[in-house]
Amino acid sequence: MPYFESRLRLNPSNFGEVEHKLNFCRVLGINHLIIEFENGPSKITPELKTLISKFSTLKLYYRTTIKPKNLDDLKNSLKQTKSMIGIISVESSDRKVQIQAAKDSRVDMLSFSAEKIIKSITPGVISLTKQNNSFIEFTLQSIMVKNKAIQSRVLRSLYRALQLAIQLNANYIISGNFSDAFNLRHPRALVSISHTLLDIPLSNAKKALSENVIALINRAKMRYNKNYIEPGVSLIKGGDVQ
Repeated sequence: MPYFESRLRLNPSNFGEVEHKLNFCRVLGINHLIIEFENGPSKITPELKTLISKFSTLKLYYRTTIKPKNLDDLKNSLKQTKSMIGIISVESSDRKVQIQAAKDSRVDMLSFSAEKIIKSITPGVISLTKQNNSFIEFTLQSIMVKNKAIQSRVLRSLYRALQLAIQLNANYIISGNFSDAFNLRHPRALVSISHTLLDIPLSNAKKALSENVIALINRAKMRYNKNYIEPGVSLIKGGDVQ
């Protein structure tokens, strides 16, 4: 089963950066990627599509991360989901926003990245995502800091959040979410980091970077399938996430 980097952030207006990061992933053997275009939803222009097509050995999927300021902002953003691409993720430390997003079938995943957001996770939100068959994302970029005191604090917060997710049998994935290409690591290395530093059982860590990511992608595919009825029930098989 393939291992994924589930959050590779790219600037769609900077072709040099796009090419550099994708080439870096190819060299590192990170062959399964979920791309997030920075600065909000972005259409894949013909020029960008041509550039990306140069990396035909990579299996690429897409995601859009909404970062609402408040509940009204979330509701307004979700009205635009038809124009968004791929997996729909919501990232916010506002618990009202988290609860609403966890209940909304248009949202595939809640992302817990920065320390403030990680510390806001609650059993109630986890329970709601399970009811809606959606996912939770934890990212490792926040522990890549030089200040050891900050790193230790973030590790503790991430550890507590992950242990809560494991205890409640949450649907969760782990991504790197590294902004600097030189911080990128192969997902197998992230499995090892998750197991050794965050005390996640090895089988759980592997699922969080492989099997669970595939389930997330399939959830998004079903949402784009007009014949989708409910989880496990559809008239025809959904197409690729575009």
